[in-house]
Amino acid sequence: MAEELEIKLSLSEAHQRLALTWLLAQPAASEGGCKTLVNRYYDTPAGDLNRHKVALRVRRAGDRYIQTLKTQGEFVDGVHRRKEWEWPLMGTELNLGLLSDTPVGQGINLAALTPVFETNFERQVVMVEDGGTVIEVAVDAGHIIAGDNKRPLHEIEFELKAGDASQLVSWAKALATQVPVFLNLVSKAEQGYFLAGLHEPEALREEGATGLSVTEFLHGLSVAWLKGEALKVAPDALAAIGQLAAQRGAGEQFSRVSEGLLASEPMPAMANREALGQLQLALASATV
Repeated sequence: MAEELEIKLSLSEAHQRLALTWLLAQPAASEGGCKTLVNRYYDTPAGDLNRHKVALRVRRAGDRYIQTLKTQGEFVDGVHRRKEWEWPLMGTELNLGLLSDTPVGQGINLAALTPVFETNFERQVVMVEDGGTVIEVAVDAGHIIAGDNKRPLHEIEFELKAGDASQLVSWAKALATQVPVFLNLVSKAEQGYFLAGLHEPEALREEGATGLSVTEFLHGLSVAWLKGEALKVAPDALAAIGQLAAQRGAGEQFSRVSEGLLASEPMPAMANREALGQLQLALASATV
């Protein structure tokens, strides 16, 4: 078992191309490999794995096959922390015996597992060595497919391999000054489950709620992005977020974002402008 520390940014196809160009131009960066990844996710017809907040997949990368189990984890200091198990396979079929010592080894009918969706994409890797910190940047472009349903996938993930975890936020912030990005707390797996009709993400607390934490606010933005909706939030609920944004030098970005929120602008449209991602990343390492 390993612990994965990462920041995931969603962005448009055009902005992703610009982001990759910028990343490769940085003195600390070097171009890694490019590969096609085909990922098949499994669950029971009732979505038991998703309810336990774990995801199970088999990935094909070239002539290699890998079975992976991931927990949903938590969002701490701007970074996703997840537990992950990986095993090499001889082919595309699940090896249920490998799950016996994991969180899904008990209480779930493993024999009922069946494919529910796929995430298939091209991954360009960029390695960043900044002082004693090593970050693997994965630039993923492709689609999520569930039956006849399909949605585009354009993401950039910063994953810590060694060194200072705070550098993940620093690099994400630097990228956000170049192109619009969206700090996304919704994983590829959650997007797939939603597309397959097996997952209804939790929304913000009721509209009139006050005193939102940073994590609640960021998660609410991600859910609204996933569903293609506006984030419904009362002005009072944004007060503490606005104060913290001002303290972190993002008061102007907060003003622009709050205007869009109060005008019920759909989140995908807001995510395509620089202010939102810059605000998210300014808030990301803070707690309220």
